[in-house]
Amino acid sequence: MPTTGDPLARRYRRLLFCHPRDYRRARADEMVGVLLDAAPAGRTRPTGREAANLIRHGLRCRLGRPASRTVGVWATLAAVVCGLFAAALATRAAWETSRPMPDRAETAAVAAAVLPGHDLGEVDLSPALFTFYTQPLTVWHIDNLILGDGGEYEQSDVAAKIVGAPPRSAEETLALAHRRLRETGWQVYEPTVGRYSGCADKFCARITETTETTLPARRGDTEVALHVRAETPGDAVELRLELRRTAPPAVLPAGVGGGLLGASLGWLVFGWASRRTEAAHPARGAVTVLYAITMFLWWMPVLLAVPALLEHQLDEPHPTWHPLWEWLGQPAASLLFVAGAATALLGLALAAVPRRDPLLTTAAG
Repeated sequence: MPTTGDPLARRYRRLLFCHPRDYRRARADEMVGVLLDAAPAGRTRPTGREAANLIRHGLRCRLGRPASRTVGVWATLAAVVCGLFAAALATRAAWETSRPMPDRAETAAVAAAVLPGHDLGEVDLSPALFTFYTQPLTVWHIDNLILGDGGEYEQSDVAAKIVGAPPRSAEETLALAHRRLRETGWQVYEPTVGRYSGCADKFCARITETTETTLPARRGDTEVALHVRAETPGDAVELRLELRRTAPPAVLPAGVGGGLLGASLGWLVFGWASRRTEAAHPARGAVTVLYAITMFLWWMPVLLAVPALLEHQLDEPHPTWHPLWEWLGQPAASLLFVAGAATALLGLALAAVPRRDPLLTTAAG
């Protein structure tokens, strides 16, 4: 039996913790003994290759089903999606470290710096970083959030109107704002232009052409968008400012840490259920079907949301990326997530049912 006082033996045993407990009890001494016999004299640490092989073999053992060639794929699917959802949850929690939304004084300071000589009008302050129909999300909104309105949960902004007729044309106003933003330390992005037609009166006797140009910029943890709306005929120009916070620094490490933790737990839970239902289990078929349903309900929104959001992100300039949960189709598809969570819990509950003993079954027959 390998001595526990040997540093190399202790380090080998630590690597064996990747294996299931029953496997370690039955084979740990034998495996450590073989590794020690093969190690050259004087070695105190496992090689990188040995460590990688022990970890890989341990994770593979945790999945059970040695005859299956695809169990690793199914485990990876479960681990990745669990990691993504855990990362999204962690990033949402990290958003709470952000500064409060801009108030009227901060909005007025930005307006004065960007559009000197203009008067600030009504300012619509935001009550939270993220809102549901312009209000903070509460437990009373959960039913609406799940049952179809999840897309209304979005990052909020502070909107301010500039009162009075601008003394310059739309083009001159945009040029001035672009220059002032750069001079005051903002990183300015390419403007986007939208054009549309509408009726000037209820009888639609006169058609108006409207051009709305959006100039985005970012400085520190604040993002600003200047909307310049020009209407012809008449050359009427309307100005509006929108301010919002960018993702705080804690979001990235929280997402990475939460993702790794969620993926690890997903792998371990899948391995536990896989070993439980490896053979002679009364609910093996049901657990497999429930796993397939769960993966479909969780992965389908991701596969639909990522291409659409990526196209949107590339088509329009974005000082910051959309929050991670939107890339997972959440909470717009939160009903599918909840249904998948229900099927996952049911599958785990069935996997916990005691297995049939093959010997007892044979004797009874």
